[in-house]
Amino acid sequence: MIQERIQKLRDLMRKHKIQAYVIPSTDAHASEYVPAIWQRRAWISGFDGSAGDVIVTLDKAGLWTDSRYFLQAEEQLKGTGIDLYKIGVPGEPDMLSFLKRELKGGDSVGIDPKVISYRQAVQWLKELQGVGIKIKFIEDNLVDEIWEDQPEMPLDPIVVWDEKYAGESVDSKLQRIRQKMTEEGVQTHVLTMLDAIAWTFNIRSNDVEYNPVAIGYAVITQDEAELFVNKKKVNRKVKKHLKGLAKIRDYEDFRKRLPKLAKKKTRVWLEDESVNYWVVMMLQKRCELFFKRSMVTDFKAIKNATELAGFQACHIRDGVAMVKFLKWLDETAPQGGVTEMSAQEKLKAFREEQKLFQGLSFETISSYNEHGAIVHYTSSPETDVELKAPGIYLIDSGGHYLDGTTDITRTIALGEPTAEQKDRFTRVLKGHIDLAMTLFPVGTQGIQLDTIARKPLWDIGLNYGHGTGHGVGTFLNVHEGPQGISYYRGLGVPLQPGMVCSNEPGYYKTGEYGMRVENLIVVTKDEEHSGEEWKFLKFYDLTLCPIDLNLVEKSLLTEEEIDYLNAYHQKVYDTLAPFLKKDEKNWLKGKTRSV
Repeated sequence: MIQERIQKLRDLMRKHKIQAYVIPSTDAHASEYVPAIWQRRAWISGFDGSAGDVIVTLDKAGLWTDSRYFLQAEEQLKGTGIDLYKIGVPGEPDMLSFLKRELKGGDSVGIDPKVISYRQAVQWLKELQGVGIKIKFIEDNLVDEIWEDQPEMPLDPIVVWDEKYAGESVDSKLQRIRQKMTEEGVQTHVLTMLDAIAWTFNIRSNDVEYNPVAIGYAVITQDEAELFVNKKKVNRKVKKHLKGLAKIRDYEDFRKRLPKLAKKKTRVWLEDESVNYWVVMMLQKRCELFFKRSMVTDFKAIKNATELAGFQACHIRDGVAMVKFLKWLDETAPQGGVTEMSAQEKLKAFREEQKLFQGLSFETISSYNEHGAIVHYTSSPETDVELKAPGIYLIDSGGHYLDGTTDITRTIALGEPTAEQKDRFTRVLKGHIDLAMTLFPVGTQGIQLDTIARKPLWDIGLNYGHGTGHGVGTFLNVHEGPQGISYYRGLGVPLQPGMVCSNEPGYYKTGEYGMRVENLIVVTKDEEHSGEEWKFLKFYDLTLCPIDLNLVEKSLLTEEEIDYLNAYHQKVYDTLAPFLKKDEKNWLKGKTRSV
């Protein structure tokens, strides 16, 4: 099947006189998770992880992905003829190196200009032209041409996200955007990121699984705003919500709007990291283009008081669901019959009982033993296994609520863990606690803090490949920029009060088990340690859920770490107990005991 698809693509490549074709995982909106209609890389390769790019030449094919997906990609690419290239592994060629190696001067690389960012396109043009390789930007995506049963554009309705959850009106947001435009001397701002558009206009939809966004573009000038979406998805309430604030246009009309912008020779603000090259191609001949991270990216990352209150409230409800689930697991798994899939369905059911629940915030990672070592594992009927002792169970899950988004990972020992497992888990926990306790001066970036969480593992020559923390949206994308606590995410972005991040160090032993402890944390001011010379910040835990004490090797923890863990567990019990039944309270009491 995959080989047949690649052969059809190669036939088209010959027609277009190109020797290589690039199929990124993203879409025209730089989405990490894309609508089914644009999941081209998954369709052409069979690899369905959230990150990965494919290059097909006339005689070879390769897929590039990061450490989260190495094991999954190896499995899914078997028999496809597509080679796996591991990003970040010494000696592995990156995509540009591969193209330079496989092609010769005069050859051409094809790509859809809508699925490559301006920044990446500029880099590729410079590097490939330097060795005589051309890039052909082909607007009609070649995968679309051969994908016979390609899904349709989603038609879920757009809904208004109430101001009582947003904490700010659309009018106020547009005023702030226009103020920034004035400061930079631009007349027009084009928004292409779906979460930025949803935030700006206080709207939500279900166009992307687990991401409550609507496919669209937006054009904002000093005088008006235009929202380009599928008009069939817009009801009376949305029209009333945006009346006098934004004109609703059809999604396809954006193609006509760009040349009109170009005629005016306006100065246009584009976000170079995310804007696709097609938009730039349409504007660059006549407009003056100003490239900078969108102010919306920064605005939505700093949560207002209403959003922060919502985050705290939804984490209480989510904590209740997690406690009910962990108690159920504790009591039911020993009886037999509980599997990865049945466990994740049970957790979803507990979440569905909670007020304001809108769905899962990402595909649940429910992984037992060796599956836990696959960082972004997805259980399926083919891979589903029973959870039984002894074993290590990792569940990474989250929910969308009208007032916030959650993302939590807990690792559970089924039966008696080994000394090694307790050692590794406690080192992961030490890193988690040490980061949570860290005080840091204003201006500190996440890359500076990432090391803190890794140090206990580094001490014995171990590490993990993923970042330690990502930003999180308010009933929006569970992965949100620009901030991060990572060696590769959020570089150059200082952490600021109101930013919500994850804190999720881990350890993965291939073929045996995986461990991760994840809470969401919010950056707050540290009044106690701030003086006239230096202002300090700290983290506050949002997530409320017990950590498995059966995996903790107390002798590895410092007194300060023990005090933190005990205080955290006391807070979990005190906050959640009022919402639990008597037997649930008693269970939680035992799981939050002092160590």
